[in-house]
Amino acid sequence: MTAYARGHESADAAPVDPARWPDVARLPRSTALRTAVARRIVEHALSKTPVRIRHGARHHGGIPAPADGGGGHPTLVLHDPAAFHRRIGADGLIGFGESYMAGEWDADDLVAVLTALASHADDLVPAPLRRLRGAWVHRRPADDRNSLEGAGDNVRRHYDLSNDLFALFLDPSLTYSSAVFTELPATHGDLTAAQHRKIDRLLDLARVGPGTRLLEIGTGWGELALRAAARGAEVLTVTLSAEQRDLAVRRIAAAGLSDRVTVELRDYRQVHGHFDAVVSVEMIEAVGAEYWPVFFAALRRLLAPGGSVALQGITMRHESMLNTARTHTWISKYVFPGGLIPSREAIAGESAAAGLRITDDTGYGDHYAETLKLWREDFLRQAEAVTALGFDRVFLRMWELYLAYSEAGFRSRYLDVRQLRLVADGPVPGSPR
Repeated sequence: MTAYARGHESADAAPVDPARWPDVARLPRSTALRTAVARRIVEHALSKTPVRIRHGARHHGGIPAPADGGGGHPTLVLHDPAAFHRRIGADGLIGFGESYMAGEWDADDLVAVLTALASHADDLVPAPLRRLRGAWVHRRPADDRNSLEGAGDNVRRHYDLSNDLFALFLDPSLTYSSAVFTELPATHGDLTAAQHRKIDRLLDLARVGPGTRLLEIGTGWGELALRAAARGAEVLTVTLSAEQRDLAVRRIAAAGLSDRVTVELRDYRQVHGHFDAVVSVEMIEAVGAEYWPVFFAALRRLLAPGGSVALQGITMRHESMLNTARTHTWISKYVFPGGLIPSREAIAGESAAAGLRITDDTGYGDHYAETLKLWREDFLRQAEAVTALGFDRVFLRMWELYLAYSEAGFRSRYLDVRQLRLVADGPVPGSPR
C-alpha cells in the first residue's frame, strides 16, 4: 500500500463524487456471462505471471502481509471481487483502472504487479478468446480527435490541471519528460542534473548554439527554452496550455531572457517561418495517428536549409500500436485524451514520407522508469498537499495508477523513449524543385 492510501478504503471513507467521477461511482452493466468470462480471463492471465490474488476486506491499516510473507510474489488484493470482475466484464482494461480508482483492489507493490502484467501482455488472454477482443474494447471518442480545436481541449484537460500540482512532484526545473541519468538506479538528488543532461543532449542533436533560430513545439514550463537561450539561441516556443505558457513567461522573465525567448499559445500547424533547429520533447504522443503526416510535414516545412530536428518521444512495439490505435483506453479516458504512442516504424515511415531522414536514434527506456519512480514517490509523499489543492482521493488513486502504470510499461520494455535527430532529405514534398 502507498503511504497516503492507508485507511482510504475504510468503510467510512468519503463516497465517490458521482458528478466528477460518474463511471467510478456506479457499477456498469455487465451480464452474468460477461462477468464470468472476465473472471476466467483474469485467472488465466494471472496464472501466466508471478502475481498472486488474495481477497481482503477494506480496512484502516493497509494491506496485511500474506501469512507466508508473499514468497517473493507481488500480490493483487481484491476488496470487492464481484465489482472488480463486473467492471472488467463490462469495460475491459478501462474497468480494471476504474476499479482501482474506486478502491476495489490494491497491491502490495503496485508497480511490480503492473510490470508482471505488462511483461506478459502478449499471452495474457487465451488465443481463442483474442477474437472476442472487440467485445471488451471501446472506440476512441470522436471528440478526442486532435483537430485544431480538439488538440487544445485535450492538452488543457491534462496540463491545465494546476501548475501547483505539477510543482509538487517534479524537480525544480519543472521538466515533465524522461531524464537521462549518468547511472542507475537514480536518486532524487540526481533528477535536476539528469533533466538538464537530457535537454542539453537534445540541443546538441539539433546543433543549437549562438544565433540559432530555434522553434520548440511544446513549451512545458520553459526549461528547454531557457537553456537554449542561455546558449545564445533566438527561441520561439509554442504551447496549447495557458497555464504552462503563463508560468514559462514568468520564469523566462525572471532569468532575464525575455529578449531571446518568445512564448506563444499556438498550435504547431499555425507556425510559419524557417528555423535552423526544431526541438520537440514528448509532444508527438499527443498528435494522433491521423495527424502524424501533418506533424512531420510541418517539421519539414519549418526547417531551414541545413537545419536539424531533435525529437524525444515515447515508443511502443509496432504490433501493439496497431492493436491500440483505435482503442479507447483507461489512459486516453482519464489521463491523456487523444493520445497515441507511436512505434519506431511509424516515426520512420511518416518522417521519410515528409522528406526527413533519421540520423541518430538512441533509447533511454530504463531512464524513464527511474524518472517515473521518483515522480511517483514525490507525488505520494505530497498527498496531503495535493488534497489541499482541491483534488480528491479518487484523483490521488488515478494518478498513482497512471504513474505506476507508466513506470511498469518501461520496466517491462513494453514502452521505450527515444531521442532522434532528423534532417531534410531533399526538397519539401510538393514544392518546386
